[in-house]
Amino acid sequence: MSLQREQVEKIAHLARIQLTEDDIPRYTDNLSSIFDFVEQLNSVNTEGIVAMAHPLDAVARLRPDMVTETDQRSHFQAHAPSVEAGLYLVPKVIE
Repeated sequence: MSLQREQVEKIAHLARIQLTEDDIPRYTDNLSSIFDFVEQLNSVNTEGIVAMAHPLDAVARLRPDMVTETDQRSHFQAHAPSVEAGLYLVPKVIE
């Protein structure tokens, strides 16, 4: 699919991209190449092909869901300016 200059100008306008006169031929060629590649991909027969979540048949490694840090709330609250019932007290922000 070969794009015309007017189409590239319209795409640039819709994308809010300002192109110079020197840029337009380069963008026309690049966008045309992209559309050609998309057409090439669309022409491949994918009937019977199962869609994959990842191009490689890889398995995600997950770590065990275990607590690795100890509770340090009392240590941190010992340095806080104001604490009550295990909660930090902060100045009222919204009236």
